[in-house]
Amino acid sequence: MTEPVPAELADLRSSIDNIDAALIHLLAERFKCTQHVGVLKAEHGMPPADPAREERQIIRLRALATDAGLDPVFAEKFLNFIVGEVIRHHVRISEGS
Repeated sequence: MTEPVPAELADLRSSIDNIDAALIHLLAERFKCTQHVGVLKAEHGMPPADPAREERQIIRLRALATDAGLDPVFAEKFLNFIVGEVIRHHVRISEGS
């Protein structure tokens, strides 16, 4: 028999579910923008990756994470994962796939 879930735990889980949904929608919007960036880069013969911008973004997001009380190392890992996916998409776009 399953123990009943305390109301506070159920509320927190509901909040987490809503935040997860918002994150997914935000990531989808971000990838729509980066897809467009990939197309523009390909049209202008620019490389798929921009290491200088990526470094600026890491610095900026680490500071934002610190201000928000989020571990900046985690934030950087998360950004690196996203940027890796974006670059993979940009390479595919530049190759005409």
